Amino acid sequence: MRSSYSEDDVVLLLKDITGLVEPQPTEERERLIQSGRHYSEMLPVEYVPTPKYMEIYEEALARYAKPTALAVGRLSDRIMEQNGRNVVLVSLARAGIPIGILIKRYIRWKYKIEVPHYSISIIRGRGIDDNAMKYLLEKYAPEQLLFVDGWIGKGAILHELKKDIEAYEGVSSRIAVIADPANVTQLCGTHEDILIPSSCLNCTVSGLVSRTFLRDDIIGPHDFHGAVYYGELADSDLSYEFIGAIENEFEREPSPEPAGTAAGSGMDEVREIAERFGIDDINLVKPGIGETTRVLLRRIPWKVLIDQRFQKDPQLGHLIRLAEEKAVPVAYYPLRHYKCCGIIKKLADA
Repeated sequence: MRSSYSEDDVVLLLKDITGLVEPQPTEERERLIQSGRHYSEMLPVEYVPTPKYMEIYEEALARYAKPTALAVGRLSDRIMEQNGRNVVLVSLARAGIPIGILIKRYIRWKYKIEVPHYSISIIRGRGIDDNAMKYLLEKYAPEQLLFVDGWIGKGAILHELKKDIEAYEGVSSRIAVIADPANVTQLCGTHEDILIPSSCLNCTVSGLVSRTFLRDDIIGPHDFHGAVYYGELADSDLSYEFIGAIENEFEREPSPEPAGTAAGSGMDEVREIAERFGIDDINLVKPGIGETTRVLLRRIPWKVLIDQRFQKDPQLGHLIRLAEEKAVPVAYYPLRHYKCCGIIKKLADA
């Protein structure tokens, strides 16, 4: 699969379906999803941020490169302690790809070790890419594989991973993430709900690759899951600018993670939010900075909740800007695990 990343950084085990799928506008895609169509059978039109939003992204990158880099360092050190030098990074496309690249580069920088890095697709409700897993298991021992993602929202992908990985003897369902505000894994850089700047954009910070795609008329039984390469957006590609900005802030001995993880799991809090706002499908509740950003970029938002303690937090400036641009109401609401939460609009005509 093509991308704007070098193969020295990542090998994408994906089928290039560029030109084979017509992207759909957000409103139509949302209507189809809520009518029962699976999200992986469609691709969204890539959102082109306004100049003002790009200013906010650049500010966020400058402000939060250091906390992200510290979390990458802590996570990479834990990976080396627990997995050793023979680890193979398997990032989950696409949010996991830039994180996998950063971990690979940190390990090279600090430990002088080259670890392999591949990216594969996992789709909620459809599972992990079996052909990609077979490819990896022909090359590596099962215990070498370590899955990598950007962050954990409420833990749906981790749940999917645990279910799917039972089919592959010896492969661990552990997942390494930068941020785990849901409090479901110890293999993380922080349990704080931090802004990972790559969550602010779509393909232009992810190697010009789409989210992954799975539909029988295009993805055959022996194919990898698919993705589109947006070569026409090359002039707007910030993928390596992001990698470089974080890499410049690497520290050989990253400071310890701040204490104060909220008790309980994020999923419990998501259920409480759903009950409070009369939402019968918890898939419409997307907690955390990364997930809230994606709701505003790719879905039809109903409301954004921001914890009252972070009302003036510049870390959430891009969310306020996006909510203003899309006329989405922002409510200040007490949250325990998260700084914010996006709620997708329930479409009455679905």
